[in-house]
Amino acid sequence: MSRIGKMPIVIPANVKASVKNDRFFVEGPKGKLDAPIPSGISATLEDGTLSFSRQSELGPVRASHGLARALAANCVLGVTEGYERKLHVIGVGYRAAVQGNSIEFHLGYSHPINFELPKGISAEAVADKATKATIVTLQGIDKQLIGQVAANIRALRKPEPYKGKGIRYADEHIRIKAGKAGK
Repeated sequence: MSRIGKMPIVIPANVKASVKNDRFFVEGPKGKLDAPIPSGISATLEDGTLSFSRQSELGPVRASHGLARALAANCVLGVTEGYERKLHVIGVGYRAAVQGNSIEFHLGYSHPINFELPKGISAEAVADKATKATIVTLQGIDKQLIGQVAANIRALRKPEPYKGKGIRYADEHIRIKAGKAGK
């Protein structure tokens, strides 16, 4: 039995949840989300608790048991608390500014880069004087979308290994290489 898949999800009182046609729908104070329920997995919602069980012991069904539970738990957490991801823009002259529904990055190229934020994602940029970096904070209710947007922003200028310039996650550590040593 999957250790993650067999754990029940407690649905908070301010959240409406339902299971229809192999999808889990949830609506809370921050918005609405839905998650797929893979074939071979059944979901039961009773007394404010959602539990998942599998109908067979075949490999693909066993593999998706924990996945189904994790996706549903991410939806419940997203509509109640939301998700946040922080990125640091580090480098001389590197900066970011939020302008409406887009972020304008200056990353050492000959032109600024305008990154359009998808619907449901908000951002703010703050200059940190202590680390001499710009901190971009992304917020939203969909965990997968937040992660994908953060990865797309990081790909605009990945951190380089000699000085550490570029865009990195707040919890990411870059190993700095030694440059050429002159004699």
